[in-house]
Parts: sequence; structure tokens; C-alpha cells
Amino acid sequence: MFKNIPFNRVEWVTSGFLIFTAILTLTAVPYYLWTYGWDWFLFGVFLFFYISTGMSITVGYHRLFSHKAFQAKWPVKLYVLLFGAAAFENSAIWWSSEHRKHHKHVDTDDDPYDITKGFFWAHMGWLMFKLKPEPPLDNVHDLHNDKLVAWQHKWVHLISFVVSFIVPALIGYFYALYSGNMLPSVGALGGFLIPGVARVVMVQHATFCINSLCHMIGKQPYSTDHSARDSWVAAIFTMGEGYHNYHHEFAWDYRNGVKPWQLDPSKWIIWTLSKLGLTSDLKRVANERILLAEAKEVSRIVEHKLSAFQSAQNKSTEIVEQASANLEKLGDRLSEIHKELQTAIRDKIELSKSKLSELRLEVQSMVHEIESFGKLAVA
Repeated sequence: MFKNIPFNRVEWVTSGFLIFTAILTLTAVPYYLWTYGWDWFLFGVFLFFYISTGMSITVGYHRLFSHKAFQAKWPVKLYVLLFGAAAFENSAIWWSSEHRKHHKHVDTDDDPYDITKGFFWAHMGWLMFKLKPEPPLDNVHDLHNDKLVAWQHKWVHLISFVVSFIVPALIGYFYALYSGNMLPSVGALGGFLIPGVARVVMVQHATFCINSLCHMIGKQPYSTDHSARDSWVAAIFTMGEGYHNYHHEFAWDYRNGVKPWQLDPSKWIIWTLSKLGLTSDLKRVANERILLAEAKEVSRIVEHKLSAFQSAQNKSTEIVEQASANLEKLGDRLSEIHKELQTAIRDKIELSKSKLSELRLEVQSMVHEIESFGKLAVA
């Protein structure tokens, strides 16, 4: 689990913060709730801060700043910069720099949170045992030129403490002062611990799960050229970031969940803000290109299974031969679909919704048919 981790290069401040806040969340928060009881107001403040900081990472740090998936007016930028800092994941410039390296060098030594080094490293070890010297922020010149982003980078630590801890404590203090439900000092402590410390820990580990679990658990419907995977479970806690296999294939898309049933609140927020004139230039991948990626992945599976069947000389039964023949037919049809989609993309022809739906259903039926061959799979 701890393979290849340089213990002689511990980042003591970062490690101390991650460990101390986690300990407080597991000890002080339950003790506070046991001693002073549940308070719905503080829980509401917790939800506000969790959603605001989580969305500021997904909508702001990730899709807006790292990938330029859309443009935003200054009120949106200011909001995500303030609450993004409150997630204690450093500045938008630093975060985006590391994330762009991750996409460029995924699954290699140059990937900051390389999953091949193990779950712990990808989850949080890369922060706790950062290699030195610190690499230059030379891949985010566009962000350095943004005055608001540069301002946040300069003052990020002060902003983090004020927005993340002082503001919730003050809210708790004045709530207790004017409601009379508790002593002001108790309200301030509750604000500090629940919408402050506990919320920071939960948002951070939700983000960390994208770097770790979403490179280990889930499906790969768009590509197996990298370790990224789609996980609907992770999407619940990360404002829609769980569809990571899609994201690594189409990083510039402002959406992560592109299917109607996929949960992606960040996408809905960006779209809603565009209707209010606060965001613009929302980048979307053409449906033809998305379906082509899915069809190519199905083709890869067909080729793999067909190769396995054909190499099973000692199992050349009628059933296996029939399965091989069916796989060959699927492969031929997939080739036809590839050509049709590639032609549409090349000639910039937008296929009708009914045609795309027909092709998508055909590809999905192929997936189900291939799965039925699984029982016949050979080494």
C-alpha cells in the first residue's frame, strides 16, 4: 500500500493539517454533538458550505480554470475562488497546474497522483510526501494573466482560513447570540467544527476519491488506454465528477455525465448560469464523436474475445464456433458504424437524433450480446 512513498520527504504542514482535521472530525465533532445535541441551523450551514466549496472545486477549479470548458463573468469567478480556497486544496493556479499534468501524463511517473503507485499515493500520499524541489507553475500562464485568479493565488491561505473557519464560527456565534438556543461560545465552536472542520475533511476526501477510486473502480465505456473509470457512486459525493473515463477522453467538455440518467449537478449549475448570462461558450463534444468512442471500445472487446475463441483449439465446439462467427459479424457491423460516424465528423454532418439513437441502441445491444459470450470466454 505504501510502495514507492518517499518517507524522508514528508510535507509536515500539509500532512499535519490533513491528519489533525481528520482526528478532530472523528473525535471533537461527535463529542460536540453528544454534549450539545443536534442543531438543524448548523446542519444547514454545513450543507451550504459543503455544496459551495464542492461546486467551487468542480465548476471552478476543475472545469473553468483547469480545462477552460466554459467562460464565466467575474461574480462567478470570485465566488468559486473564495469558496474554492475554503476547500483547502490550495490556489486555483496550483490546483490547475497539477491537474493539467495529470491529464498530460496520466498513469506515468510525471502524473502527480499516479495510480500505479497505489491507492494511498493517488488519494493523498502525493500531497503528504511531495517531492522537492517544487516544480514550476509553467503550464498555467493563462491563469497568471487573470487578475482575480492571481489575487487568489497570492492570498489563498488567508482566504482559506477566513472563509473556511472564521466565517462559520462567526455565523454560529451570532446564531446562538440571537436565538438563545445555546451560549455564543458553544455556537461558535459548533460553527468551527461542523460547517468548518468536518466539511473540509469531507470535501477533500470526496475530491481525493476522483484521483484514487475513479482510477480503480468502475467501467471504461469510452477508452481503456488509461486507468480512469466511470463511477456513479463517486458522482453523488463529488457533484458529478465520477464519470471520469468520459472526462479523460473529452476533458474540454463542460459536462462529465452526458447521459440523461447520469447525475452531474455541476453541469446543471453551469448551464443555468449560462441562461442568466453569467457563463458562456459552453463546450460540448459532438454526439457522433461520443458514440464513435463507445463503438471503438466495443470493437476492442470484440477483437479480444474473438482472438480468445480462435486460440482455443481444444475447445472448438459448435457453440464456440457459432460464438466466433457472431463476433465476426459484430466486428463487421462495428466497422460500418465507425465509417459512418467518422464520415459525419469529418464532413461536419450532424446526424439526426433518431439516427444517433438507432446507432446507440445497436451498439448497446452488441454490448449485451458480447456479455452473453462471457460464459464461453477462454484464457
